[in-house]
Amino acid sequence: MKKVAKRAAGLHRASLTKLHDLDAALELMYYGWRGMTLTADQYLATLGLSRPHHRILYVVARQPDISIGALIEILGISKQALNRPLSLLLERKLLTSTRSAEQHRSKLLRLTEAGKRIEQRASGYERKVLREAFDRVGQPGAAAWMAVMGAIADNN
Repeated sequence: MKKVAKRAAGLHRASLTKLHDLDAALELMYYGWRGMTLTADQYLATLGLSRPHHRILYVVARQPDISIGALIEILGISKQALNRPLSLLLERKLLTSTRSAEQHRSKLLRLTEAGKRIEQRASGYERKVLREAFDRVGQPGAAAWMAVMGAIADNN
């Protein structure tokens, strides 16, 4: 039976030499992201999917009938980077693509029921990690985290 490591082999937050006063914060971003997405990514892997697929499903779930151009803009990726994961999601019938009535050259994306179930389960794993962390640090800690992440997101 294959073992799944809870932590990255040989790397733990305290094991890296700090070369700058903000290195600890950078490491928390890296390890925090990995900690939040670990279970979701393991679930997605059982389906032959990965993080890019989940990002697409997440956005389309929250903006049904989104155009491919708008999806590219929201994800901040190129058309080429979107092509492979989007094609797989369409091929597996996790998304539908229809022509826009207003702009015939534009395709609109929507989740299928199967796509909704996968997105909800993967995002549910991530929400669970966030909820547990917020519960541990309390409302002031959660508010501070939201403020810091908002300030970082403003760099987009």
